[in-house]
Amino acid sequence: MQTFWKKYGLAYTFIAPAALGMLLVHYWPMLQGIYMSFLDLNLRTLHLYLKAPFVGLANYYEILFNTESTFRTGFVYAVRTTILYSLVVNAATLSLGLLLAHVLNRPLFLRGLWRSLLLLPWVVPSYVVGLLWGFMWLKNGVINYLLVDILHLLPEKPSWLVGPLTFWAIVLPTIWRSWPFTMITYLAALQGIPQELYEAAKVDGATPWQRFLHITWPSIRPVTAILILYGVLGTFYSFNIVYMMFGHGAGYPGEWGDLLMTNLFRNTFGLWKFGVGAAASVLYMAMSVAFILFWYRVFREDLKAR
Repeated sequence: MQTFWKKYGLAYTFIAPAALGMLLVHYWPMLQGIYMSFLDLNLRTLHLYLKAPFVGLANYYEILFNTESTFRTGFVYAVRTTILYSLVVNAATLSLGLLLAHVLNRPLFLRGLWRSLLLLPWVVPSYVVGLLWGFMWLKNGVINYLLVDILHLLPEKPSWLVGPLTFWAIVLPTIWRSWPFTMITYLAALQGIPQELYEAAKVDGATPWQRFLHITWPSIRPVTAILILYGVLGTFYSFNIVYMMFGHGAGYPGEWGDLLMTNLFRNTFGLWKFGVGAAASVLYMAMSVAFILFWYRVFREDLKAR
């Protein structure tokens, strides 16, 4: 023990403040949130905080099985919409980002300028994106003006912020803001692939698709794994765009526009059901952990040091 402390004691001494900070900032509030999910914590009992009446699994029952609960109805819709939202956004972001990374990785006139311009959507804060696109999606907004009056792609101006079209009203701004980060990450990965591999493949008569399949894809697969992890978790906890697009959280975006985080915010702080909201947060966290375990199982070999 003395030898161990003599060898590593100084390192652990420097790490200790950061570890203590992580414990206080992250893990202690998380444990409090889990405990709150078993309490009847609402407007009447808020002053009691962690001493509110203990109700066991009642909060979880209200979310999962109580058909008369508005929280449960919204939860089911939010889970469905969030899963579809995450799949569409990440599939489009990865595809568009990889395509543009390939374009920018080739000799191109003013390539540096194009790279800078294409990064601009990523620089715009998500709150601003939600606010601006909310105006653009209005019935008399710029999008309907472009689609109907200029391009004549639609016979009449649809209501994008009402009904099933709401789904696309939140998907497209998210893709618009997210793909630049994917593009620049893929670009860095592509530039790290030795060009000698492509030259040897060309000599052997490999087609462009074969070169992508056997050289490019294996090289960028670990980067793709990280992008999928961050992308799915980012869309899973997406909040700002929907919050700003529909009346700063005061408006209900409908069953096709309500995500897990906006549903949690509205039902917890709008109805003052903090115990039920804590239970919903624990369920969200459990779903995130389940996805991370599945993700690690799929990409475990790609994440090993080479």
